[in-house]
Amino acid sequence: MSQSVGIIDLVWRGARIPVEKGAKVKLGGIQNKAVEYGRGASRSQEFVHSTVECTTILLRGQKASDLYTPEEGELQIQMDTGQTIVSHAAFMTDRPDITGGEGGKVQLKWAFGEWEEIS
Repeated sequence: MSQSVGIIDLVWRGARIPVEKGAKVKLGGIQNKAVEYGRGASRSQEFVHSTVECTTILLRGQKASDLYTPEEGELQIQMDTGQTIVSHAAFMTDRPDITGGEGGKVQLKWAFGEWEEIS
Protein backbone atom coordinates (compact mmCIF):
# COMPACT_ATOMS: atom_id res chain seq x y z
CA MET A 1 0.00 0.00 0.00
CA SER A 2 1.22 3.51 -0.79
CA GLN A 3 2.20 5.94 1.94
CA SER A 4 1.34 9.63 1.86
CA VAL A 5 2.94 12.46 3.82
CA GLY A 6 2.00 12.28 7.48
CA ILE A 7 4.85 13.89 9.40
CA ILE A 8 6.92 16.93 8.43
CA ASP A 9 10.13 17.66 10.32
CA LEU A 10 11.97 20.98 10.03
CA VAL A 11 15.68 21.63 10.51
CA TRP A 12 16.43 25.38 10.76
CA ARG A 13 20.07 26.47 10.73
CA GLY A 14 21.13 23.00 11.94
CA ALA A 15 18.60 22.75 14.80
CA ARG A 16 15.65 20.34 14.61
CA ILE A 17 12.34 22.02 15.40
CA PRO A 18 9.52 19.77 16.62
CA VAL A 19 6.44 20.54 14.51
CA GLU A 20 2.79 19.95 15.35
CA LYS A 21 0.45 18.26 12.89
CA GLY A 22 -0.80 20.59 10.15
CA ALA A 23 2.42 22.24 8.89
CA LYS A 24 1.95 23.93 5.49
CA VAL A 25 4.56 23.96 2.74
CA LYS A 26 4.04 25.89 -0.51
CA LEU A 27 6.83 25.23 -2.98
CA GLY A 28 7.30 28.24 -5.20
CA GLY A 29 8.82 28.64 -8.63
CA ILE A 30 7.71 29.69 -12.08
CA GLN A 31 3.95 29.69 -12.59
CA ASN A 32 1.69 30.71 -15.43
CA LYS A 33 -0.49 33.81 -15.21
CA ALA A 34 -3.49 34.30 -17.50
CA VAL A 35 -3.36 37.35 -19.77
CA GLU A 36 -6.68 38.29 -21.35
CA TYR A 37 -7.02 40.09 -24.67
CA GLY A 38 -10.22 40.61 -26.67
CA ARG A 39 -11.92 37.22 -26.63
CA GLY A 40 -8.79 35.24 -26.03
CA ALA A 41 -6.31 34.43 -23.36
CA SER A 42 -2.60 33.89 -23.33
CA ARG A 43 -0.13 33.30 -20.58
CA SER A 44 2.85 34.98 -19.09
CA GLN A 45 5.10 33.59 -16.43
CA GLU A 46 6.04 34.94 -13.05
CA PHE A 47 8.03 33.75 -10.06
CA VAL A 48 6.21 32.93 -6.82
CA HIS A 49 8.18 32.53 -3.58
CA SER A 50 7.94 29.46 -1.34
CA THR A 51 6.49 29.51 2.18
CA VAL A 52 6.48 27.27 5.24
CA GLU A 53 4.10 27.73 8.17
CA CYS A 54 4.15 25.55 11.26
CA THR A 55 3.41 25.46 14.96
CA THR A 56 5.91 24.33 17.57
CA ILE A 57 5.99 24.58 21.36
CA LEU A 58 8.23 26.45 23.76
CA LEU A 59 9.67 24.03 26.34
CA ARG A 60 11.10 24.65 29.81
CA GLY A 61 14.78 25.57 29.51
CA GLN A 62 14.46 26.54 25.83
CA LYS A 63 15.24 30.12 24.83
CA ALA A 64 12.46 31.95 23.03
CA SER A 65 15.19 33.72 21.04
CA ASP A 66 16.20 30.34 19.54
CA LEU A 67 12.92 30.30 17.60
CA TYR A 68 13.49 33.51 15.62
CA THR A 69 16.35 35.15 13.80
CA PRO A 70 16.20 37.89 11.15
CA GLU A 71 19.18 36.40 9.28
CA GLU A 72 18.96 33.97 6.37
CA GLY A 73 19.83 30.33 6.84
CA GLU A 74 19.34 26.80 5.63
CA LEU A 75 15.87 25.30 6.07
CA GLN A 76 15.32 21.59 5.52
CA ILE A 77 11.81 20.21 5.14
CA GLN A 78 11.95 16.46 5.83
CA MET A 79 8.88 14.33 5.09
CA ASP A 80 8.23 10.87 6.46
CA THR A 81 7.83 9.60 2.89
CA GLY A 82 11.52 10.22 2.19
CA GLN A 83 11.45 13.58 0.40
CA THR A 84 13.71 16.36 1.68
CA ILE A 85 13.39 19.91 0.37
CA VAL A 86 16.26 22.33 1.11
CA SER A 87 16.56 26.08 0.81
CA HIS A 88 19.98 27.57 1.51
CA ALA A 89 18.65 31.13 1.82
CA ALA A 90 15.39 30.90 3.77
CA PHE A 91 14.33 33.68 6.12
CA MET A 92 11.66 34.07 8.78
CA THR A 93 8.88 36.49 7.89
CA ASP A 94 7.02 37.10 11.16
CA ARG A 95 8.20 37.49 14.73
CA PRO A 96 6.55 34.64 16.62
CA ASP A 97 3.67 34.92 19.08
CA ILE A 98 3.77 32.61 22.10
CA THR A 99 0.34 31.39 23.22
CA GLY A 100 -0.08 30.65 26.91
CA GLY A 101 -2.53 28.06 28.23
CA GLU A 102 -2.17 25.92 25.12
CA GLY A 103 1.21 24.38 25.79
CA GLY A 104 3.25 27.41 24.76
CA LYS A 105 2.38 27.14 21.08
CA VAL A 106 4.51 29.24 18.76
CA GLN A 107 3.70 29.87 15.09
CA LEU A 108 6.71 30.11 12.78
CA LYS A 109 6.79 31.31 9.16
CA TRP A 110 9.54 31.23 6.55
CA ALA A 111 9.85 32.37 2.94
CA PHE A 112 12.47 31.51 0.34
CA GLY A 113 13.16 31.54 -3.35
CA GLU A 114 15.03 28.69 -4.97
CA TRP A 115 14.96 25.23 -3.43
CA GLU A 116 16.17 21.75 -4.25
CA GLU A 117 14.87 18.27 -3.56
CA ILE A 118 17.72 16.12 -2.32
CA SER A 119 15.99 12.77 -1.85
